[in-house]
Amino acid sequence: IEKNLGDQVGGFGKGRILSSHATVTGSNDCLETSTRTLSTPSPGLILPSKSSSLSSPALSSNGNETNSSSSSSAHTETVAVIHPQPGVHSRSRQSKSHHYAPINLLPDHTLLQIFSHLPTNQLCRCARVCRRWYNLAWDPRLWSTIRLTGELLHADRAIRVLTHRLCQDTPNVCLTLETVVVNGCKRLTDRGLYILAQCCPELRHLEVAGCYNISNDAVFEVVSRCPNLEHLDLSGCSKVTCISLTQEASLQLSPMHGQQISVHFLDMTDCFSLEDEGLRTIASHCPRLTHLYLRRCSRLTDEALRHLALHCPSIRELSLSDCRLVGDFGLREVARLEGCLRYLSVAHCTRITDVGVRYVARYCPRLRYLNARGCEGLTDHGLGHLARSCPKLKSLDVGKCPLVSDSGLEQLAMYCQGLRRVSLRACESVTGRGLKALAANCCELQLLNVQDCEVSPEALRFVRRHCRRCVIEHTNPAFY
Repeated sequence: IEKNLGDQVGGFGKGRILSSHATVTGSNDCLETSTRTLSTPSPGLILPSKSSSLSSPALSSNGNETNSSSSSSAHTETVAVIHPQPGVHSRSRQSKSHHYAPINLLPDHTLLQIFSHLPTNQLCRCARVCRRWYNLAWDPRLWSTIRLTGELLHADRAIRVLTHRLCQDTPNVCLTLETVVVNGCKRLTDRGLYILAQCCPELRHLEVAGCYNISNDAVFEVVSRCPNLEHLDLSGCSKVTCISLTQEASLQLSPMHGQQISVHFLDMTDCFSLEDEGLRTIASHCPRLTHLYLRRCSRLTDEALRHLALHCPSIRELSLSDCRLVGDFGLREVARLEGCLRYLSVAHCTRITDVGVRYVARYCPRLRYLNARGCEGLTDHGLGHLARSCPKLKSLDVGKCPLVSDSGLEQLAMYCQGLRRVSLRACESVTGRGLKALAANCCELQLLNVQDCEVSPEALRFVRRHCRRCVIEHTNPAFY
């Protein structure tokens, strides 16, 4: 790393590179690890390369990216250059100022508490202030979580440097790191995940949303080497088509253990390449799934849901929004989840009708949330079955269902009096009669969406009088 940085800095002349510091950044951030030195590390001066602009994006304290002025080119990187050694006079003046710095009077445990609220990039910068802060900033208790963001961040290098520093006390293994979030780091590749799999056996939470360069092999390696992994977010990873154990890991498992992965939460939203065979493999290897999100996995069909219900009986939340090949047969298979299912989203699944909703209502009486927006085959009959069989329903979205009318709303008001959120957006057949029934019986209503509905201002005022905490979203200029 020192040699590479030296090649880039070359022309700066008087600056010298601190060999004990390895700095890895995108245009927006600086991540470094440092080995212990005999002298106090001097503060680094961040100098952009010639291709970068004078102002570059930076990370806010909550990890979000904010633009200072103009964006940099796609290959912009920065390097750390250390100031020349100060003279005796400046050194004594620095030590004198440090002696009177109020923050130096704080005990170590207080500084640790402050550092525990800092994001990863700021914690790395604190390690460059002085020797005391260096030792405190790399305390293993502060490194249970790593969060990296930024499209231009060289995520593979950042992960390599951080894990190398965290593995110093326990060679080749980082036992404290449990959560890694690298959402939106488009330069993350399989190499970065291989490093995590090899160095972080205690990993429990991994988010790589929007990292579209990740492939199946890297995911296999992570789930095989991290047996405690429970939360996996792969949304937007379009190359991922399956989740399974590697062949070596499968051979090492005993017959009693089986080829099981401990993942409970799996988000594969926008994994466009996922097909029925891939979901079948996922279901057979992840029987402990409780939360599964498959939004816009447009290649999935009803057959995939049959395997899901067969192998993953503990699913509580399931999203199939915009899976347009899923129909009533698929919902019949989902209904086999029975009492476990609490959340179901089938928005814009245009093949679903009252038949599929009736299956879900009959076998899933503990359902709390249903999103059937855009299911144009849903009518008042389906809502009637849902209302009578799922009295604990809290949230319902039947927007853009033109066949839903006041009759269905009256049945909901009669049997589901605990409703808190209802969306009827663009339901052309809904009038004030249905809304008044809802308002009179569902006093806990907190949100009502009637945008693009032909509803009179009087009906909306009636709702406001009876449900004082309800937020009404409407498009009627006469109601205010």
